[in-house]
Amino acid sequence: MDALDRVVKPRTKRAKRFLEKREPKLNENIKNAMLIKGGNANATVTQVLKDVYALKKPYGVLYKKKNITRPFEDQTSLEFFSKKSDCSLFMFGSHNKKRPNNLVIGRLYDHHVLDMIELGIENFISLKDIKNSKCPEGTKPMLIFAGDDFDVTEDYRRLKSLLIDFFRGPTVSNIRLAGLEYVLHFTALNGKIYFRSYKLLLKKSGCRTPRIELEEMGPSLDLVLRRTHLASDDLYKLSMKMPKALKPKKKKNISHDTFGTTYGRIHMQKQDLSKLQTRKMKGLKKRPAERITEDQEKKKRVKKN
Repeated sequence: MDALDRVVKPRTKRAKRFLEKREPKLNENIKNAMLIKGGNANATVTQVLKDVYALKKPYGVLYKKKNITRPFEDQTSLEFFSKKSDCSLFMFGSHNKKRPNNLVIGRLYDHHVLDMIELGIENFISLKDIKNSKCPEGTKPMLIFAGDDFDVTEDYRRLKSLLIDFFRGPTVSNIRLAGLEYVLHFTALNGKIYFRSYKLLLKKSGCRTPRIELEEMGPSLDLVLRRTHLASDDLYKLSMKMPKALKPKKKKNISHDTFGTTYGRIHMQKQDLSKLQTRKMKGLKKRPAERITEDQEKKKRVKKN
């Protein structure tokens, strides 16, 4: 049995808190990413991993030592690192003659590789090479995807889902305008993926809504799609399954129209409208003769019964 698979009983309160953080939860923790350098990674791949780590901080782990592994042939080392660092996303960088400047981006489900996509770096501009101000650590980015391939081709559709998982950061309930600080833009065109990063500048516009300008801050990558390892439809559907406790409960007798208006249906017992209290008006008052005739009719009914 693997050392990480054994049932461990905590001996201290600190160990107990550590194990509680890794327990299955209804609301998942923020997905962390591990950035791993291959055994033959060159300077370009190493710098790409450092720049991506700078964007992912503090939700990432950068392995500085080289790891001799091939994700498409043997995935055991990736699964071991995933258990060790509690990461469900990974980026692996390598370089060789057959596949120069290679990146493998993927995700794991239950500490097993779900899907991964191999990308080749054709052009790269580092964060350091673009001399502009950068965003603070831990800033949540805005993600923009341009190109029909992201909605048409299955490989690109999975790549889009993977990139959203990788860069989206923590889930927030409220957003303030000043917190929208930078944009990650992905464009799919002519078989290539163009990755650009822009800082958002809010300028005065003379009205309440500010004028927005984009300033490139890096990194900048031109990528090409290579190999893919995609999960089966059944496994992919299982990984996306939502727990029953999180599903919204259906409310009875409530419906909505196309404009979002809520309608409620109320069930009441049958009412006797003759006893209904109406507004008292002089014109609706019964005359003495009418009362006498009504009383006589009631007496006749009682005698018949």
